[in-house]
Amino acid sequence: MEHQKLPPLNWLRAFEASSRHLSFTNAAQELNMTQSAVSQQIKSLEGFLSKPLFYRHVRRLELTEAGKLYLPWVQDSFRVLKQGTGAVIGPARKKTLQIVSNLAFTVHFLTPRLPDFHRRNPDIRLNFTTPIWHHDHTSSAADLEIRFDRYPADTTQCETLFNPQYFPVAKPGTDVRLDTLFDHPLYDCAGLTCGWESWLNARQMALPKTAHLTWASTYVVSFAAAMAGSGLAIGHDILVADLVREGRMTLPFEEREPMTEAYYLIHPSGQVANPAAGIFADWLKEQIEGLQLL
Repeated sequence: MEHQKLPPLNWLRAFEASSRHLSFTNAAQELNMTQSAVSQQIKSLEGFLSKPLFYRHVRRLELTEAGKLYLPWVQDSFRVLKQGTGAVIGPARKKTLQIVSNLAFTVHFLTPRLPDFHRRNPDIRLNFTTPIWHHDHTSSAADLEIRFDRYPADTTQCETLFNPQYFPVAKPGTDVRLDTLFDHPLYDCAGLTCGWESWLNARQMALPKTAHLTWASTYVVSFAAAMAGSGLAIGHDILVADLVREGRMTLPFEEREPMTEAYYLIHPSGQVANPAAGIFADWLKEQIEGLQLL
């Protein structure tokens, strides 16, 4: 018996989502794809079937008769697949979430709060990859990425999590004033646009060539040096808020500046949505909204 060829599953996913939303744009947001990619998959499916599935109006879609006929079959097929997959996996299987997250953010903000996440979501397992820079790792295989950067490329699907302010930090008890600042070693992070030089420029001051400036590739190193009393570092609010409240760091100056970098939550394009990703994203935004800033 000859088996009739079936269209690719991703074409059917695009059709089903577009039919529910009657919008390629909204379907693309749901599927973590671009609008043009969804539109192209629909065109490919229509070519496969040799029938148009949508009337394309200026601001909305409308199902054709062929689309109305096809949609219940596609939705029923997905329901059967979901039930079959659940039967194979079983209810006891843990949900695993792959997260790419900036190293300093993971160490200084996320990990102190993970006990709360695990208490509220004991069935979700978290796997972290923690590059120093997002260029060091591709997020294409991840469910979520937390990125510290200037605004990502337009093709990246993301949402802003937090816009930080930056300022000097030091070990409590450090005796320092602006006129004695350069008597102390200074620690900075390479690769960022906001550091000692820009903070000083905002004070109409310049970083002298004689300054004892040490560069690190991550705040994890510069913060550790500052907390050990080795000198002063540049930090920003979301990373140092807990450290200051715990008495491990202090802010020797009141002046703060807005950073050009920010924290973004990236939804890698083309990934099938992991249900645990939505749970983690909502929890993360709740933690950031509840943060007591300095």
